[in-house]
Amino acid sequence: MGGVGKTTLVKNLNNELLKIAASSSKLSFGVVIWVTVPKPPTDIRKVQAQIANRLSLKVDSEESVETIASRIHQRLKEVMSFLLILDDVWEAINLDHIGVPQPEDSPRSKVIITSRFLNVCRQMRTDAEIKVYTFDEDESWQLFVKNARDNANLEHIQPFAKKIAKQCDGLPLAITVIAASMRGQERVELWKGTLESLRMSKPNKDFENMVYKVIKWSFDSLESQGIELSSEQTSKHVNKRGGDIQNCFLYCSLYPVAVSTDDLIHCWWTEGLLGEHDTYEEAYNRGITVIESLKDACLLETHGGLDSVKMHAMVRNVAIWIANSLGDEHNSLIQAGIGLTHIKIMSVSVKRISFVSNKIERLPDSFKKCPKTTTLLLQDNSPLQIIPHELFQAFPALRVLNLSGTGIRALPSSINSLSQLNALILQNCGWLTELPPIGDLCNLQLLDCDNTKLNCLPQGLDKLTNLRLLNMPATYLKSIGQGILPKLSSIEMLNMLDTTYFQPPRWYLTPHPYPGTLSNVRKEGDTLLGSSTFDELSYLPNLTSLFVKLDSSSILNRDHTWMSRLERFRIEVGVGPMEAKFNKSTRMIGVSQCQIFSKGELSGMLQFASDLYLIKCMGLRKLIAYNSFDGLKSLHIVNCSCDFKPVEEGNEHFDPLPNLKEGNEHFDPLPNLEYLRLGSLFNLKSVSEFGHFLGTRFSKLRQLEMAVCQSLTCLFNVGGAFSVPKHLEDIGISNCRMTLVNSEVPRVRELLLENCPSLGTLGEPENTWEHLEELSLTNCNQIRKLPLSIQTSKNIKVIRGASDWWSQLEWDDDSSKSKLEHCFLPL
Repeated sequence: MGGVGKTTLVKNLNNELLKIAASSSKLSFGVVIWVTVPKPPTDIRKVQAQIANRLSLKVDSEESVETIASRIHQRLKEVMSFLLILDDVWEAINLDHIGVPQPEDSPRSKVIITSRFLNVCRQMRTDAEIKVYTFDEDESWQLFVKNARDNANLEHIQPFAKKIAKQCDGLPLAITVIAASMRGQERVELWKGTLESLRMSKPNKDFENMVYKVIKWSFDSLESQGIELSSEQTSKHVNKRGGDIQNCFLYCSLYPVAVSTDDLIHCWWTEGLLGEHDTYEEAYNRGITVIESLKDACLLETHGGLDSVKMHAMVRNVAIWIANSLGDEHNSLIQAGIGLTHIKIMSVSVKRISFVSNKIERLPDSFKKCPKTTTLLLQDNSPLQIIPHELFQAFPALRVLNLSGTGIRALPSSINSLSQLNALILQNCGWLTELPPIGDLCNLQLLDCDNTKLNCLPQGLDKLTNLRLLNMPATYLKSIGQGILPKLSSIEMLNMLDTTYFQPPRWYLTPHPYPGTLSNVRKEGDTLLGSSTFDELSYLPNLTSLFVKLDSSSILNRDHTWMSRLERFRIEVGVGPMEAKFNKSTRMIGVSQCQIFSKGELSGMLQFASDLYLIKCMGLRKLIAYNSFDGLKSLHIVNCSCDFKPVEEGNEHFDPLPNLKEGNEHFDPLPNLEYLRLGSLFNLKSVSEFGHFLGTRFSKLRQLEMAVCQSLTCLFNVGGAFSVPKHLEDIGISNCRMTLVNSEVPRVRELLLENCPSLGTLGEPENTWEHLEELSLTNCNQIRKLPLSIQTSKNIKVIRGASDWWSQLEWDDDSSKSKLEHCFLPL
């Protein structure tokens, strides 16, 4: 980000090194070279001229770039070691073209670059990237007072001074400039005025030139095909397939705080900012690319993980300022997150309106007509309960309408007047029980009613032939009319997880010969209503993403071949909660509290799954061992009642595994399994026993997690037909009574052990743990000695454990302990 202090940091480094050289002290580098890189297009000659000047090379203006590069290369080789600082790099520079030697030719030399763009660092193949962060609140205030001097602490000034400093959101350049401009100002009115100008993104001329324009340079450098133009100009200036990254950036300023990545992309897409794409999938992928580009340019920040992003407050102010300077086609009314209780729209030419995150209680009874407004954001105004009939008639060009997180109970029928509406977003409207008929919303592509109390689909839904996304998880749907889903011919994503209609009736445990098995008993009043079935989904030709929960009867005797066109899905079968974290990029099947595997009912679906969760289920052997699931890469088995002992021949239940029955010793039902999680399998004694039980060899297993397996004695029984997985890298074991962790696992990089009180040894050190990088032991106090010697611990990076445990460990010699001391991190 511009103004965060990158240049200041490296300038201080440069100056300190020059001081050391001037004092004749020993210097790590033969020469330190500072280069201020010109803005794009980068003039290589100007870069070479600065380097040549520092090296006292006389350069003739008639010399070619190649000749100068050769001379610089030769001189830098002569100085043995150098530090080259390239400040403010806007595009990747080929150092060979400048004359800088390759690292292998000058191993003691270093090159430091500063850039606003992470992608520039990647293209220049940097060895390490160091992000320069903004200041925290205390550091910001200290810097502010340093530049504004004592009057910032005057009693009548300080409250406003602190608010001004907070508006700068830790950006050193903004703090320095605004504080210096307020030095000596004692009239409180001036401080109030400055605060208001920052809040309204209306800076004074000095602040605009010194701060806003510095940040705007990043905006100007974005790969953009031009701003939104007239239809005649569009073909000349806008890449319809790629969209407009600058417009996407400006759109982000409508949100006062973090916004979900999906929500942002959906708005970009339905506003038309991502260009024209044949499918939602293509548009979404483009949206992710845009977000990553904005992150790389430090114009967006990750917030709370990968699922949401936010703008730095000063960057947002600049975005609002830029949008308002571009004329009516980009003019936005943004009054978000400022505690409004009532609203007033002053201009009819506004393009986008945001009243996000306020306390709006009611909307005006009449509105000025806003014929150009395409986005109206009213989400997160919980006191708002009524939408006036006149509201929608005032916005005929609306494409995006977001009323999420409001207290609305219904929508007026006038919503049908929004013939250009592409997105209707109603997430978390906890009082919303029904929608009016919406059949006239012929352009609607996204209907999002996540976490509402809708008890029926709106009339006219079957007429929405352009609908691409139907998102209705956690609703109260009681019925879906037969034949409605197949009419949604454009649907690409359908999410009805935790929707009453698709859920099975509530079951409860009753005595049964097999522990944990569920009897088919419904509670009184629980009836599965509706006639639409899982089969109807097969008639949706464009469906690629599916998230539903089904009654087990929905998959009996069904043809699942149509699922081959699904690129991602989450299908939950049975009852009970599914603990798996929602990951929309996987093909996951979760089965809970069912016994439906005796005739292979799940086999057809599992052919297309990458992840399988089985919780409190029966019939594991017949489900897995008699089929081949080449696509399954992740298997989670929790609290499933099984006797893992082999069934002997002659027993009435004897049924040989396919490899024995057919003489095929190479058959493996899970040939590509990479992740295995076993939990609460109380009869399991080893992973080898589990592998033999299912007839699988774990030939590609990379990660193993085990928890609460009380009969577990060791991981692997080496010998016989079963061998230790040779690709296993990560092992995590918790709350087990095992006494031995096999040291024959050849490639383990990470070993985490927790609450294993009976575990006394990790094996012998000879040639067993040479690849181990991370070791963590919690409440495994019987382990008194680590199987690590100087020879076998060369890759260890981290050892975690209690300080008392570490201090009581036994060592073969002091050198082993001293070598590993720096790796220990106390828990």
